[in-house]
Amino acid sequence: MRKLTKAFAALGLGAALAVTAVVPAMADEGKTWVIATDTVFRPFEFTNEDGEFVGIDVDIVAAIAEDQGFEYEMQSLGWDSAIAACQSGQANGMIAGASITDERKESGWIFSDGYYNATQCMTVQEGSDIASFADLEGKTVGVKTGTQGASYAESLKEENGFEITYFEDSPTMYQAVLGGQVVACFEDTPIMADSIKSGNLALQIVEGSENEGAPYGFAIFNEDNQELLDMFNAGLKNIKENGVYDEILAKYLGDAVEAETESELETTAAEVEE
Repeated sequence: MRKLTKAFAALGLGAALAVTAVVPAMADEGKTWVIATDTVFRPFEFTNEDGEFVGIDVDIVAAIAEDQGFEYEMQSLGWDSAIAACQSGQANGMIAGASITDERKESGWIFSDGYYNATQCMTVQEGSDIASFADLEGKTVGVKTGTQGASYAESLKEENGFEITYFEDSPTMYQAVLGGQVVACFEDTPIMADSIKSGNLALQIVEGSENEGAPYGFAIFNEDNQELLDMFNAGLKNIKENGVYDEILAKYLGDAVEAETESELETTAAEVEE
């Protein structure tokens, strides 16, 4: 079995956190693929108490790289910066809990098969009298820029008469709800559930506020990186079949969030390219 090693380096305030995985090269020998990700999107990517960059996305990439035999460097840049790095060619691919949507595909995202199906929800302070979208009329909610949670809120804005404030990261958005700057926020349900539990936040998910959801996908922005996308899909299939994928989900989600069925996760290559 191949050995996988990771080097974690804190490069200073505001700098990227790099994770390098070294495995025997089986494809494109000598190449190191640069994979961009977010900084804080727990439990998919975050820094643990030991200062290590970890999470579902981090472990999935590591397992796929080991399975497919390629070298990579993971750069924790933040959502907007990760997208920009891929679009400018500074990174080859991105994994950051990115929902597969038609809008993103039309704007140049090229997605892998889906690797996790997530819904979005509305969250408020504990004890809040906001129990439905209708209760938001005349109020302001928070969203994270460029996310599916933002799209969900935007789709509800006109009908329910509320305003939206945009944030660059989830922790700042949560604090805005706790501090009363906004009355609610929209976030991916597994991330919100984990954040409330791990951070002991005085927040609660509004029952029945979830949408239908969409699968997360690994993404490239240039067909020159198709090899990386193909290896991701092949490796994802293998780690699902050998049980490693389920082990990764159990490690971070446990019983807190029930995994979706395999049929809900599947997004075929043909669908991705449409």
